[in-house]
Amino acid sequence: MDTIASFFSFITTPVSWVIVQFHSVYGAVFGPDTGWAWGLSIVSLVVLIRICLIPLFVKQIKSTRNMQVLQPKMKAIQERYKNDKQRQSEEMMKLYKETGTNPLSSCLPILAQSPFFFALYHVLSSIASGKTVGVINQSLLDSARQAHIFGAPLAAKFTDSADKVATLDATLTSVRIVTAVMIVLMSASQFYTQRQLMTKNVDLTVKTPYMQQQKMLMYIFPVIFMVMGINFPVGVLVYWLTTNVWTMGQQMYVINQNPTPGSKAQDQYLQRLLKGITTHSEVRSKRRRNIVSAIVAKGPDRNDNERKFINSLSKSGLVPQADGTVIKGEALPESESHAAKRQQPKRQPKSKRQAGGQQTAPKTAGAKPSDATDEAPKTSLQKDEPQDGQPKPARKTGNGAARAKSGPRKGQQRPKHPTKK
Repeated sequence: MDTIASFFSFITTPVSWVIVQFHSVYGAVFGPDTGWAWGLSIVSLVVLIRICLIPLFVKQIKSTRNMQVLQPKMKAIQERYKNDKQRQSEEMMKLYKETGTNPLSSCLPILAQSPFFFALYHVLSSIASGKTVGVINQSLLDSARQAHIFGAPLAAKFTDSADKVATLDATLTSVRIVTAVMIVLMSASQFYTQRQLMTKNVDLTVKTPYMQQQKMLMYIFPVIFMVMGINFPVGVLVYWLTTNVWTMGQQMYVINQNPTPGSKAQDQYLQRLLKGITTHSEVRSKRRRNIVSAIVAKGPDRNDNERKFINSLSKSGLVPQADGTVIKGEALPESESHAAKRQQPKRQPKSKRQAGGQQTAPKTAGAKPSDATDEAPKTSLQKDEPQDGQPKPARKTGNGAARAKSGPRKGQQRPKHPTKK
């Protein structure tokens, strides 16, 4: 770790200068040699860095969403060119270029923080060794070595020996208890942040390999930080715990105010938006009007959450407009709140379809015209009723027997079908 930190020694002076400036402010309130003054200086350093990284965080959110949307297309490209890796790579790059997506954007905040993290580690390691570093002179070095956070020195580590901890005026038990609690909190906050992203801010209707990777990272990252944490000084643990808490709070705000379409968080947000609109019968902010306008503009491309939102507005007697406002209209009943589906006619049996198509068969030559009260002419598929005084023709039995042998049938013969002439 010391070797890696030495590569970032070029920003050690700026980091130490920021810490000293914050220490001069907090030292005037809590005392220059207290753990509160030095601890809050590190916390303030984290806050300052994260404020500067907000544009990168916004870019990370957009990149993550674009990657989720592109997963089905990426999978199709991989299957199509699975035997041609070069063509597969070219198509992937083409897809990224067309959609303006950068796969590395999701890692930018972590990469941007790394130099400051290792620079702070180098500063605290120098303090533990009793060496001046950056703008921290001997008097500030002595003050930092006396600072304790809940009984643990700022530069002490979980793996330090009892003799080294004794030189910092502390006990090994207190150092290990404080560092263990901080490591657990650091890992738990990392796990909760990733879990919140996977359970609330992901479109669960799309199952992609990207989701499986994120699920694995949700369990792998906390374990990695827990193993690495035993080698971090208390001051670095304060830094990392603070940045995890900041990330968790920042992500909660983004999920609540700008959730991923189709996710559970979007459903919860639209329910809150629906409650506010129905209470006041209007959309009260420009940002909410933009959201309603975007949902209206989607038309049939709305997801389930957005269709549910529009239907709930209609039930309440409110009609959303293209500009994001709502007007009062007739409330739709429950049966009409959903889009009416086209009813397909029930399929008829084959015999009925044939009978219906042959009811207009032409009359045979010599047939008597029927009276106005007579029924429609019989077709070849309809049985002739016996006339008065004529015997009934023999019927077939259930086992397919032939007609009774009573000679040729008397009376008027049934006209032949036109196709049999």
